[in-house]
Amino acid sequence: MKAPKLKLPRFSLKSAGIYAALLAAMIFMNFALPRRELLAFPLYYAALCCGFDPLLMSAGYLIASAAAMNAYATLAAAVQAAFLLLIFTLYRRFGRTLRLERLLYIALAQLPFLFLFPHTGYAIFPFSPLLQKLVIAAAVFFLSAFFEGALTSVLQRIFRCRLSAGQLSELLLLWLVFGLGLCGALGQTAYSCVALCVLLVGAVLLRNASAIPFAIVLAVPLCFVSASYLPLALYAVYACAAVLLSSYGKIPAALAFFAAYLGAEFVRGTFYLGGMEIFLALLPCAAAVALTLCFPEKLYAQAKKSLLFYRENALPRVAINRNRRAVGERLYEVSSLFREIESAFLGNLPEDNSTLLIREKLTATLCRDCPNRFRCETENVSEGLDKLIAVGCAKGQVSLVDLPESVSAHCGNAAGLLFACNKLLASYRSAAREMQSAREGRQLLAEQAHGVSEILKDIALEQSEEYSFSEGESKLARALAQSGIMSSEIFVYGEGETLTVSMTLSPETDGKTLCAVAGQVLGAPLALAEKIPLAAGRACFILKRKPAFDAAFGVAYRPKQGETACGDAYSILRIDERRFLIALSDGMGSGENARDISDRTLTLLESFYKAKMPSDTVLSTVNRLIAYPPEESFSCLDLAAVNLDTGEADVVKIGSPIGFILSGAELRVLEGQSLPMGMLDAVHPATMRAKMGENDFMLFMSDGVTAAFGSSAELFDYLSALQPVNPQSLAEEILQNALSRYRGAAEDDMTVLAVKLLKTA
Repeated sequence: MKAPKLKLPRFSLKSAGIYAALLAAMIFMNFALPRRELLAFPLYYAALCCGFDPLLMSAGYLIASAAAMNAYATLAAAVQAAFLLLIFTLYRRFGRTLRLERLLYIALAQLPFLFLFPHTGYAIFPFSPLLQKLVIAAAVFFLSAFFEGALTSVLQRIFRCRLSAGQLSELLLLWLVFGLGLCGALGQTAYSCVALCVLLVGAVLLRNASAIPFAIVLAVPLCFVSASYLPLALYAVYACAAVLLSSYGKIPAALAFFAAYLGAEFVRGTFYLGGMEIFLALLPCAAAVALTLCFPEKLYAQAKKSLLFYRENALPRVAINRNRRAVGERLYEVSSLFREIESAFLGNLPEDNSTLLIREKLTATLCRDCPNRFRCETENVSEGLDKLIAVGCAKGQVSLVDLPESVSAHCGNAAGLLFACNKLLASYRSAAREMQSAREGRQLLAEQAHGVSEILKDIALEQSEEYSFSEGESKLARALAQSGIMSSEIFVYGEGETLTVSMTLSPETDGKTLCAVAGQVLGAPLALAEKIPLAAGRACFILKRKPAFDAAFGVAYRPKQGETACGDAYSILRIDERRFLIALSDGMGSGENARDISDRTLTLLESFYKAKMPSDTVLSTVNRLIAYPPEESFSCLDLAAVNLDTGEADVVKIGSPIGFILSGAELRVLEGQSLPMGMLDAVHPATMRAKMGENDFMLFMSDGVTAAFGSSAELFDYLSALQPVNPQSLAEEILQNALSRYRGAAEDDMTVLAVKLLKTA
């Protein structure tokens, strides 16, 4: 078995502190037995095995041997130190590793103790002093084997990984010998000060039943010294009192701890003694409380984080984080690929060089045999030709009035020039349309590549966020247990809007109680998002942060008189848990054709928004795609994406009638000035951000409704007088009023879309 090595920085404050702590521990351990036997040897040997400097540790061991106050005891320690110093120096010199032969070296190192250490024996044991020394030497032999693992756990494992039962037993033996030595050197009062301080800090950090066995371990040395089991019970009571109020902070825990200590001392009759006795009895607890309260909060936070990691199964989270990180990196690389595709499409758009081509064709045919050709070249008539061709490309043809002065003054065949130019314009017009179509197609693909790149980048950043341990998990477990809900697993991750809680519970667990308890512990309103059966008697409950608002919707519509289908189309779409989208599209015309245009517009918009495509890319792409059909097919659009956490609404209006927000007695106008989608090569929507509150209504209406009121002022006055309660009745009332103004016969497709924002319970 290879000996563990501890790498310590040389000449650092940390290494000096560790060496000093080991020296103090060895001194105290030599006070563990009344005859000052060399019980520091196991710790000395363990330090050498862990890689500490042999010379420094040997010197420290000799200093600790002075506790026996006997020259022969120091001589025995010196021989032991010289022997181990030689062994470990040789092994280091030749790069060898201690294996099973280490047990032989431990046994040989006990010979100086057997033959040199003065020991008259203990009267309570009915056998000779030499035999007693053999028993002590055997105990030192076994402690040496255990202390190596205990010291490794103290220096390398505590707060880093979960300790096994064997490692915990090794630590118990180490603390027992150290505690007995501290009691023997400084007395029980000094030990109680240290043990109670460690107990209170541990109870504040652990905050669960683990503090009770921890307290029992701390009480074991006192049980040996006092030959009584009473310290076990008292320390367990102190731990229970501290844990009981530890969830409220360290001050309430310390007060409960102090109160339990006072109660125990009162029962023991301490307060009937003299003043000095009372002071010495209360000193350990008072010192422990004072030291605990003065303990830096930063160190508390670090210790809590380490203990949380220590208690939980870390490997699943590490695996999840590793996979998420790998997926995030892969998505980011794919995002970069689409960004390069965008650059490739934008960087290689075909240029419109029709003016140059037509001019070259003209000079190569019409001007080739002209006697004035060289004079035109010297007079730079080509600039005038370029102007003429540019006008022709814009108008489709040219005439005498389009001739620039530089051309008409030098060209003797103006009529032939115009005829040839118009002929070339006609032939190049179809090629220009194809070139423009190719340019727009590449532009469209570039925009789509950009949108996909942005989506993948956002997902990559989201996936790269690691799931860390949360202190709220242990708090939530305790709170659920107090409510009678037992959970074997709790996983809290995310923050703010992304807060998510996953728990393994009984399938019969009441969802409302679960959400109420979890929301109170985590300080956020939660709702049951999903319940997944796992196995018999187990289910996974997933809670997510509840939005501040909910929404109710209402729709009323009527097709144009004589038509079977309404040309308007509406959409109500939940984008995710925290946002929804409402839209109203009015296809130009009426009937099935207008309905098809409206449906196509909304279907495209829904797909893009669900994919979380950037808004600019969505509008530009939809406009191009709608404009592709050869027939004129336009669509007006009202769209709003509402955030249920804040009530903020991103409103887009494209060629649509006026919209409104009804907020109590206030009526706010939503109005845009842009043309319908598909009418131009590029759409410039009217965008605005509106703030909605509790019980506010948002209204979108097609032009068939708004036109019935004659003017916006009349519609404004009508809506101002309304006091709506629910969105459906509001939509129906507006539609019926508009129909009455048409005398019951709809002159156009009519649709009213209303949404009301409600405060969540």
